[in-house]
Amino acid sequence: THTHTQVLHIYPHAMTSSHHDLPSSLETAVLCESVKMPDDAPFIRGYDFAPPASSSSSSSSDAKNGAKTGKSGGGICYETLLDSLLTTGFQATSLGMCIEEVNRMLRWRLSDEKRTTTETKEGGEENTFEPSRDDLLTDEERSEIRTKIFCGFTSNLTSSGVRETLCYLAKNKMIDVFCTTAGGIEEDFIKCLAKTYIGDFALKGADLREKGLNRIGNLLVPNDNYCKFEDWLMPLLDKMLSEQNEKGTHWTPSSFIKRLGLEINDETSVFYWCAKNDIPVYCPALTDGSIGDMLYFHSFKNPGLIIDLVKDIKNCNDEAFLVKQPRKTGLIILGGGVAKHHMANANLMRNGADFAVYMSTATEHDGSDSGARPDEAVSWGKITLDARPVKCYVDCTIGFPLLVSRTFAKPGGDWVPKKA
Repeated sequence: THTHTQVLHIYPHAMTSSHHDLPSSLETAVLCESVKMPDDAPFIRGYDFAPPASSSSSSSSDAKNGAKTGKSGGGICYETLLDSLLTTGFQATSLGMCIEEVNRMLRWRLSDEKRTTTETKEGGEENTFEPSRDDLLTDEERSEIRTKIFCGFTSNLTSSGVRETLCYLAKNKMIDVFCTTAGGIEEDFIKCLAKTYIGDFALKGADLREKGLNRIGNLLVPNDNYCKFEDWLMPLLDKMLSEQNEKGTHWTPSSFIKRLGLEINDETSVFYWCAKNDIPVYCPALTDGSIGDMLYFHSFKNPGLIIDLVKDIKNCNDEAFLVKQPRKTGLIILGGGVAKHHMANANLMRNGADFAVYMSTATEHDGSDSGARPDEAVSWGKITLDARPVKCYVDCTIGFPLLVSRTFAKPGGDWVPKKA
């Protein structure tokens, strides 16, 4: 009571609701009035793990605002949990926005766009244009033309269990163009020959070296795996050199990868399915890994194999350049480095991708392309000016399978198989 009296003596207006005696500068600084938020403004609401009450006692406010709750019979509704990411905040909201952007890619059809044979000017006059190839298509044909999707990913993702997610996408023809690095290629094939194991980030490099174990983060790859890869690859390099010399075969990184995919003949392989489904895989850094080591060793034993990088840059850039507006392209970028830039730069050839999703833990503050936000790509013309690109700062081993579960793999979702 004594303390309460002291407060009233020092601040005589502390217990009143009126602010008219406050210094105006204080009232302006602390009690400034908010703008009224729109009635339809999204608000933060996460998943409620408690099972909802009976319908008669449920909050009308929760029902009105689409509260994210568990199954009515108890238990967890994982679909609702994932959908609630969008309104959870921070990177959960970014991941939810990535899911929305990919679904926009999947929904788009050429039939959504107006035909371009006429243009209405001011005053109601019409200019008539020569119809384009797309304008001559029937409505049904236009409804079958969808976004061409480019996916670039770093090598660590095939080392990890994201390989199985990528394999699912390739098997079901959900991606139109892939790009990765040498490690992304070889780790896929090596896993067909031997296992990669779970380790620990804290394992000592010197101890592992003595045991012939290679560490990729918290994964362990026995060195014997690479020996098995060499035993498998070297005879194929001899065959490719013979076909080059005897049949005039012109090898590029993409045709080299396709050949390996056919030779591995293993349905657990991403690049087996890419080869079987004729999905091009570009790898401008093909020599930066164990494949490069094997090519180097082969040059001593049986020199002369040529892999033409220049032909592949034309092939890769044409993948985007030949997709003329109003047709659309989309980018799904997992990680950074060469794979990210190669896919984005190909889309520069058509003045930018129409949809884009970046997923990475890298930040832009060192000026690296790996960490750059999509808006930087807009400045270069690699993403269109009217696109709505999203970046989520998340480990792809967490974020990408979740994204796929609510996009490409979502039951009754926006992905539908392409007609044969």
